[in-house]
Amino acid sequence: MSKILGISAYYHDSAACLLIDGKIASAAQEERFTRIKHDENFPLNAINFILSENKLNLDELDEIVFYEKPFIKFERLLETYLSETPLGFSFFFKSLPIWIKEKLFQKKLLIDSLKKIDRNFNKKKLKFSEHHFSHASSAFFPSPYKEAIILTIDGVGEWSTTSLAIGKNNKIELIKEINFPHSLGLLYSAFTYYLGFKVNSGEYKVMGLAPYGSPKYSDLILNNIVDLKEDGSFRLNMNYFNYTKGLTMTNDKFNSLFKFKNRNQNNEKLSQFHMDVAASLQKVLEIIILKLTKDIANKYNIKNLCLAGGVALNCVANGKILKENIFENVWVQPASGDAGGAIGAAFALWFDKYSSSRVVNNQDTMQGSYLGPSFNNEQIRGTLDKIGVKYKALDTANVISIIAEELSKGKAIGWFQGKMEFGPRALGNRSILADPRNEFMQKNLNLKVKFRESFRPFAPAIIREELENWFDLQIDSPYMLFVSNVLKKHCLEMSKFEKELFGIDKLNIRRSKIPAITHVDYSARIQTVHRETNEKFYSLIKEFYRITNCPILVNTSFNIRGEPIVCTPEDAYRCFMGTNLDILVIENFIIFKQDQVSELNVNYKNQFELD
Repeated sequence: MSKILGISAYYHDSAACLLIDGKIASAAQEERFTRIKHDENFPLNAINFILSENKLNLDELDEIVFYEKPFIKFERLLETYLSETPLGFSFFFKSLPIWIKEKLFQKKLLIDSLKKIDRNFNKKKLKFSEHHFSHASSAFFPSPYKEAIILTIDGVGEWSTTSLAIGKNNKIELIKEINFPHSLGLLYSAFTYYLGFKVNSGEYKVMGLAPYGSPKYSDLILNNIVDLKEDGSFRLNMNYFNYTKGLTMTNDKFNSLFKFKNRNQNNEKLSQFHMDVAASLQKVLEIIILKLTKDIANKYNIKNLCLAGGVALNCVANGKILKENIFENVWVQPASGDAGGAIGAAFALWFDKYSSSRVVNNQDTMQGSYLGPSFNNEQIRGTLDKIGVKYKALDTANVISIIAEELSKGKAIGWFQGKMEFGPRALGNRSILADPRNEFMQKNLNLKVKFRESFRPFAPAIIREELENWFDLQIDSPYMLFVSNVLKKHCLEMSKFEKELFGIDKLNIRRSKIPAITHVDYSARIQTVHRETNEKFYSLIKEFYRITNCPILVNTSFNIRGEPIVCTPEDAYRCFMGTNLDILVIENFIIFKQDQVSELNVNYKNQFELD
């Protein structure tokens, strides 16, 4: 029996994953334990959870593999900053102690961190993968395909920012790549910075903001900032960027091009201009990705596409690939960002060293991405009693019956079940649930529960067999990574007055029978729910369907703005008491807000840094 631990760390979204004989046994992100969103530190807590969950000691592992090669990355950093004289060198010189400690000697840092778990750790067990190879492995090896094109698009690894690979059975061959500083991920991050959001955190906000604007600046971007070729290859005009020289993403020339300075999130509201810029960027990204995918589809006679890298989390672009029918099948790694690199590094080593064959069936092998900590009823009862929570303990059938009924009455539910999800999406185990038919639900959940911008969209969770009766989507989407339109039969025609509205005023229009999850362009980010991977969540939606004739629930992550998804029953109760959630369900324990002691209320939303 082989046991391989994959690790990603030191940039953002550090994580760990354990493979036992080529199957994912456990995986978790460090942020869920430390409560620091996108925590970049060595995933000590994630590793300790994995070892405890699988009753292993560190010395019982056969291999430990890091998701990239630190020295090559340091080489890139050094070469970049020293070439950008004098500004680059000045910045590098000031930062030299950090680079030396955390970048150049990262191998030693890893070994020292592993020795904190086991002081007798054998450093010969530590191996290294390449960043984009880890991403490619994370996309292909868990996929349901024997052969696939693998496209990885992110900010930057060691050098590569965009890479093309072909996966066949148990092998992956890297074909070609685009290198730093030319990067779609960094392009998107630069605009994220310009629009006043936090880099490596707020990119999804830009995607959510885009439908409220018009892409009037897309030609400006393509004519000045991005040199795009017909095959989808591109170069960035670095005269508009500052990320190779210093701490900011864009510069004064960038500001001059758009005739406005970058937005200050603390004192400047979003305007129509910012929405139009977001729409323009999203359109440019889609143009590039469609050119890339069309070109590789024409050059290689392979019907399957696998996607990874941070840009693969752009579910709108993924939906466009599907709509264009460029490939017959598309699978996206659910933790496409750096967290997924831990999975990919472990798989890369497994198939390189331990396995000469790979078994593939119709389902991917991520197990619904339910790979993290879980808590039994005894543990939960002990926690609730210690806190002083008033609860009702019921059997599963009664829990489902009661909660489905409460959802139909417009209640917002904290839903905490089974194993925590791996990746950025809550998929029905650490979720906030609500009725999608309620036209006020999107605004209420955003402002009163999540404490975030009102424009942010929510996802529909739908039982798989009803998918094609509600959405223009014909494939499984268990990980919320594809956007598709609500079918016209469920949509409502806008009045002339409504059609003339622009910007955030579009938000308040009831566009369909399920307005809480219908975005302003009649689209939705869909999760298909399957009995095989999450029977309890499936049964809840099924019961809601029986009551309301609607087989859909609003599903958003159980957290507030700036907070990682809740991990423990304590996290869940704290979030519940600090927000306007009505009911909390932890396994088979139902907790009603009105029954709780007011002294347990917490000043919650100020505990987390806004993203």
